[in-house]
Amino acid sequence: MNERTIGLIGQANLNKIQQKSILIVGVGGVGGTALEALIRSGIKKITIIDNDSFEKSNLNRQILATTKTLSSEKTKIAQDRIKKINPEVEVISHQIFLTKENMNILDNYDYIIDACDTINTKISLIEYAKKKGIKIISCMGTGKRLDPSKVKISTLKKTYNDPLAKIMRKKIKDLGIDTNIPVIFSEELPINNEKTISSMVFVPWTAGLYLANFIINDIIKE
Repeated sequence: MNERTIGLIGQANLNKIQQKSILIVGVGGVGGTALEALIRSGIKKITIIDNDSFEKSNLNRQILATTKTLSSEKTKIAQDRIKKINPEVEVISHQIFLTKENMNILDNYDYIIDACDTINTKISLIEYAKKKGIKIISCMGTGKRLDPSKVKISTLKKTYNDPLAKIMRKKIKDLGIDTNIPVIFSEELPINNEKTISSMVFVPWTAGLYLANFIINDIIKE
């Protein structure tokens, strides 16, 4: 499984990757793709958190969603997927809605991926990461966008054209936390102002790959 990976990054770097522990919060369109990329890149210790089950509306953009997974818990399907790719991966899953009040379930990780949709949870994850000295990367808005070439890796401080990031930036500043936090965002303006957050695969999947790539590159650079 690892021959092609070793050929690209070397055995020593793969060994480093396999020792890291990752938390992913949200395994939908963005988080599910990040999860897939990390497992195929050699990550062997992963914790996943999500409280949702798959619905028909997920079929157009979520890598773990199929007609056979409808109504199934996302964490269960994600765990099954991980084991089918690499049975040796150590997986911990929590089918819960993560809040500041129940973050006592969290452990120490090398990296946290925030791929959830709830602003308060995103803020709490950043606070937790800062308190524990854990590296975190957060995904901003990917809905109402169509152009994957507009997806960027930046910092929360430098985001633009993203209403979610704007709210996050203010809240983080109000807490006295530095806004130089790694994020994935799209510089594409939202296509419409409808309440329904429409989406297709292109931007969420690109964001998920960028999240995974950020972590793998960071590990290699150590």
